[in-house]
Amino acid sequence: MKATLSGLPDRTFMKMVVDAKTDTVVGMHMCGDDAGEIMQGFAVAVKAGISKAQLDSTIGIHPTAAEEFVTMRSPTRKIRQSAAKVLVEAT
Repeated sequence: MKATLSGLPDRTFMKMVVDAKTDTVVGMHMCGDDAGEIMQGFAVAVKAGISKAQLDSTIGIHPTAAEEFVTMRSPTRKIRQSAAKVLVEAT
């Protein structure tokens, strides 16, 4: 959202990995501005066992790149259909 509103050519890559059976977020990846600081905050939630539903109910800070993680609603790719759903968004 931050890059979109600013009109800057910067791009950010984000990925979230969710266990489809338990709805638990098992991993998050980010490449882009402020990735280290943003991921440190989400690392606490992942370590605590946050579910995708809990993340979906969170209101993102606007406009920031980090808000993209709480607006990923639908899987764009599934790996091992019964094991995990992978969400890839935010360019």
